[in-house]
Amino acid sequence: MKLAQRIPQAVLGVALAYAGITHLTTKREEFQAQVPTILKSIADFVVLASGVVEIVLGLSLIFLWQYRVQVGWVVAAFFVAVFPGNISQYLNHVDAFGLDSDRARFIRLFFQPLLVIWALWSTGAWKERSKVFKGAGDGGLR
Repeated sequence: MKLAQRIPQAVLGVALAYAGITHLTTKREEFQAQVPTILKSIADFVVLASGVVEIVLGLSLIFLWQYRVQVGWVVAAFFVAVFPGNISQYLNHVDAFGLDSDRARFIRLFFQPLLVIWALWSTGAWKERSKVFKGAGDGGLR
C-alpha cells in the first residue's frame, strides 16, 4: 500500500477515534441533537454506542493494517449507517456543531459521501472490491 494512502487512512483513524471520545465526553449533548427523531427515547445510548464504535473503528484504521480492506468496508458502512442522523438534523432544523442554518446543514450532507470515499480509497477497499465480492452472485463471498 502506498504511503499516499496510509497517511490519509491514519488521519481518518485519528479523526474517528477523537470523534468517538467526544461522543462520550465533551460533545455528548450535541451528538444527541443529531439522533433521528424515531430514536430520541434512546438518544444517549445511541450516542454512547456510536462513540464506542467510532473509537474501535478509528483504532482499527490506525493499527490493523493487515485488515485494512475489511476495515475500510466497515468504516464506509458505518458512515452510511449514521447518515440518517445528518438528514434528521437538516429536516428537523436542529442546531449543533455550529450548523445553525438550513443551508449549513444541507451543505454538510454532501460531506458524508466524501467520508465514504475516503474510507474506501485510503484502505484500498474500493480497488480490492472485485476480490472481496467475487462469487457473491453464486451464493457467497470468497
